[in-house]
Amino acid sequence: MPTLTLIEAVTLALDHEMGRDKEVVILGEDVGRNGGVFRATDGLQDKYGDQRVLDTPLAEAMIAGLSIGMATQGMKPVAEIQFMGFVFPALNQILGAAARMRNRTRGRLHLPMVVRMPYGGGIHAPEHHSESTEAIFAHTPGLRVVVPSNPSRAYGLLLAAIRDPDPVIFLEPKRIYRIVKHEIEDDGEAYPLDTCFVDRQGDDVTFVAWGAMMHETLLAAEMLAKEGVSAEVIDLATVAPYDVETIIESVEKTGRCVIVAEAVRTGGVASDIAAELAERCLLSLIAPVGRVTGYDTIMPYAKLEGRYLPSVDRIADEARKVMAFS
Repeated sequence: MPTLTLIEAVTLALDHEMGRDKEVVILGEDVGRNGGVFRATDGLQDKYGDQRVLDTPLAEAMIAGLSIGMATQGMKPVAEIQFMGFVFPALNQILGAAARMRNRTRGRLHLPMVVRMPYGGGIHAPEHHSESTEAIFAHTPGLRVVVPSNPSRAYGLLLAAIRDPDPVIFLEPKRIYRIVKHEIEDDGEAYPLDTCFVDRQGDDVTFVAWGAMMHETLLAAEMLAKEGVSAEVIDLATVAPYDVETIIESVEKTGRCVIVAEAVRTGGVASDIAAELAERCLLSLIAPVGRVTGYDTIMPYAKLEGRYLPSVDRIADEARKVMAFS
């Protein structure tokens, strides 16, 4: 069984689905001959040909629009936007057309398409390469938004996304593309969408995180365990529609919750989860819901990213604060 990084797990899932289903095609900037800027599609054009792995012009609106047209005709396009910060020219196509197609046609048309994007900070890139704007897509009915947190989930969730009959935004946290490896069997077994994963059981406080932030959150949970604090850690995985019931069940047990996200603090997914808990778990909460997020600024450049991104210490300190509340 191969031991793979997250980016290698993405490649494996793409390869598996292309071999299984001839309607799956890949398109995007440099995805063919060069194998993508992060090499997620490396070798796939040689294996499946340039009619199924298509290099496109530098035109995100065209990539999204072409994917929509393909999907209406029964194909299953997997489009790559090189960086999440480059997606804005394609928003009219994604938000205005792809997300609405099933409703607009009263179910006569659906779009089995995936838009893959490397996202988030942590690689010391310029600010347009470091976006965490998942809330834009999570706020739009008709889209699924999926964020894997490790190689195994990248493989299983991408398989599920490609097989889904509706549009899926698949956000790949590039900071953890190569920092951890998992043994992955290429068995074609998809992970469930719209479902949280409980990665650590605990009784005192619930952590909710997703994507790269799962790494720091699990380390914070280990730190707190040495202090006698038992933390339950939940990987949101599907950001929209998210599995609120699993979160509520955990918070009803622990009475406390800290939500961790690298996106800006205002108007984010973390805020929405906190609001749900305030509405549905008020009588179970022992302390106010805590949030550890990025700041309401543009992601700073290079070394200053470390000051912006939630750290293990910031996460642990927030947990200590909710534990001390009485």
